[in-house]
Amino acid sequence: MSVETPPDELIDFPFSWRGDRIPAEVEPLREKRPVARVRTIAGDEAWLVSSHALCKQVLEDPRFSLKDTSAPGAPRQYALTIPPEVVNNMGNITGAGLRKAVLKALNPKAPGLVEWMRSAAADLADRILADGAPGDLKSGFADPYSAAMHCHILGIPQADAPRLMRSLDIAFMNSACPVAGARLNWDRDLAYMVERLDDPATTGLMAELAALREDPDYGHLTDEMLATVGVTMFGAGVISTAGFLTMALVSLIQHPELRDRLLADRTLVPAAVEELLRINLSIGDGLPRLALEDVRLGDVLVRAGELVLVLVEGANFDPDVFPDPYAVDLARDNSTAHLSFGGGRHYCPATALGRKHAEIALETVLDRMPGLRLAVPIEQLVWRTGFMKRLPERLPIMW
Repeated sequence: MSVETPPDELIDFPFSWRGDRIPAEVEPLREKRPVARVRTIAGDEAWLVSSHALCKQVLEDPRFSLKDTSAPGAPRQYALTIPPEVVNNMGNITGAGLRKAVLKALNPKAPGLVEWMRSAAADLADRILADGAPGDLKSGFADPYSAAMHCHILGIPQADAPRLMRSLDIAFMNSACPVAGARLNWDRDLAYMVERLDDPATTGLMAELAALREDPDYGHLTDEMLATVGVTMFGAGVISTAGFLTMALVSLIQHPELRDRLLADRTLVPAAVEELLRINLSIGDGLPRLALEDVRLGDVLVRAGELVLVLVEGANFDPDVFPDPYAVDLARDNSTAHLSFGGGRHYCPATALGRKHAEIALETVLDRMPGLRLAVPIEQLVWRTGFMKRLPERLPIMW
């Protein structure tokens, strides 16, 4: 059922926290008001953009800035839970000359990484099977699999994953007011990553960052700047990959015909991951940009200093780009045109890794749990509220 609002009414955003169905507001907005005025969690006003063409325009136009969304006095979606200078993390990394090291670490073709992921996923799935049904594919599989992969890439002890994971529930909150625990989390995790720079047992990306301290070309970098790369990569990386994987599993369960096709032909898994990326609703809010000057978006003139929010699910279900958008079509000729990885200068640098991470996870689950289904009615899933990702708190399954 669609929901329409009068054109002059300010809409509260974000919409439903449920991730098993697209919010009712999306379709009428895209059709009639693809640039609509909304009120954010922080109480500020913003423009919500919901068509694929206009969303793509915002993400690719340098006059819409991510970095400046953290500027003092700028309208906000919600209170910051990380230091303002960290908001534009990949921009900071590039500016500090670290992009090459980060992209190398995020390459799924790194020696042994795929084999390591297959082994880690298999171990977690086997533990769930050993414990017996019902199991929880979120806490028992998606979360620890993503955390383990990022520990492996960063070169930090697997045993430390839980202490870093406990920060994420606060770090990715959507709150109207500052959260006291956010700064405590940040300071603790930053101190942990600084220690890893000095730990001779550290390997992976953190060891590469530590070695840069001996290079005079990187003499301007402090330990805190290097450690920030580790903290943000673990946090943003885990919450994104685990969030998408959890929601991909929800979608797979919702589409048993897709599960059956993949069981019959594993070569379809990459195409399935692309469609699951398009239809997944894990991005619980809009991608924020601040207008640096007056810019026309469709029929609306966005003024300099105004906040613009890109509604990814609006773009990804736009029938003008994706015919029959609610269908899972493994033969789409524009399957990668979705905006689930963002776009423009801030296109996610870990796209190949994210795809491979999900492919291996789905193959593992299909191999070991071919009869995968929910252990409760889908209406009984409890969806997290006030969070940057749409996630069920648990994903109880049988097989």
